Amino acid sequence: MSTAGRRWIRRLERCGPLLPLGVTGLLVLKGLHPGLPGFSCPLRALTGIPCPTCYLTRATAASLVGRFGDAVALHAFGPVLAAGLLIWSLQALGTGRLVPRFLRGRHLVGLGLLLLLYWAGRMGLTYGIGLQAFPLS
Repeated sequence: MSTAGRRWIRRLERCGPLLPLGVTGLLVLKGLHPGLPGFSCPLRALTGIPCPTCYLTRATAASLVGRFGDAVALHAFGPVLAAGLLIWSLQALGTGRLVPRFLRGRHLVGLGLLLLLYWAGRMGLTYGIGLQAFPLS
């Protein structure tokens, strides 16, 4: 990695708990005020096909404010990501570390594979069988 890259990572690590707390706070605000603007999925905008994380931001925001029915209807991983964000925020606040010590690459790979399987199932239901597995937006 280049020297500039290492400096950027050190600066990011120094922000410690601010990043997870900021992301969690922003999503709570989005959950309380769903009309706030957000980012649109570029893949869905270009192709009309939702990506594996489409509706995940709204589902996480809904989970953080206790609307679990809405969250699961949008994306099943929303409550999981909300719990992960809360744990990450508390861990970062307690230790001052941006990256938790217990987090390993295999954990991220496993979650990524589960996310892809969930997405493939939704795609199969929507485009293969004709059942609406994605929310109408």
